[in-house]
Amino acid sequence: MVAAWRQAPGIALPLRDLLDLRPGATRGARARPMARRSGVMPSHQPGSGMDLREIRAYVPGDDPRRLDPSATARTGTPHVRALHEDRDDITLLIADFRAPMLWGTGATLRSVRGALHLAASGWQAVGRQGAVGLIVADPAGVRALPPAPGDRHMAGLCRLLADRHTTALAATPGPATPLTEALSLAASQAPSGARVILATAPDGWPSAQAALSRLARGRQLEVALILDPLELAPPARPLPVTHDGTARLARLQPADLARQMDLLSALGALPRRVDP
Repeated sequence: MVAAWRQAPGIALPLRDLLDLRPGATRGARARPMARRSGVMPSHQPGSGMDLREIRAYVPGDDPRRLDPSATARTGTPHVRALHEDRDDITLLIADFRAPMLWGTGATLRSVRGALHLAASGWQAVGRQGAVGLIVADPAGVRALPPAPGDRHMAGLCRLLADRHTTALAATPGPATPLTEALSLAASQAPSGARVILATAPDGWPSAQAALSRLARGRQLEVALILDPLELAPPARPLPVTHDGTARLARLQPADLARQMDLLSALGALPRRVDP
């Protein structure tokens, strides 16, 4: 039987809450653009894709197969169709369900808020016909779901998020393992140009800086720092703290977010604070 406290609002991660984040634009059947296959998006670079970028005058070296008959006849000079190059639209979500995230002084655990943030980003990617994958780091290890497009796949991803969160809550407390394994797996699953979103705590990533730097190379890496009210506005009075069996009074200080965000930027990541 699942302990009652694990089902309490703000502690549990209901699957329905994740599914309800799907935007209305993605509900039900949706016609896909004929000029683009699922899982790809137009880049800003000219290439050999199928989406029209512009019609312009022919210059030596242009592919003659791109000649536009209508524009050529209308202007009397050769014109070609310049097209966008299709590239994969892949978003990889990384959920941190380790001990530092299974905590909170507000109405909701940091892990729950992190999962909701990731799911919202995933549904947005699916809505633009992108492929979404998931990596979960929890006390039991690392679980992964390879990127794929579609509402059905995203619903399965949400189910994995909810299931792993339940498992993490039931795990025996222990020291948090570093994020290195999850980040290394992400580097093998996310191709160049992919968007990677990591939801973690301010103290959840510093031990994995080298892995973060490697993951950021050639990818759009966003690190969402899931903040707790206590980190933003700690009480002024000293609080009892126990460390290594020794109890003492300590005055908490606000998290140094400016320094963290500067360091993440230096690693090539885009830091983003997610306030309570």
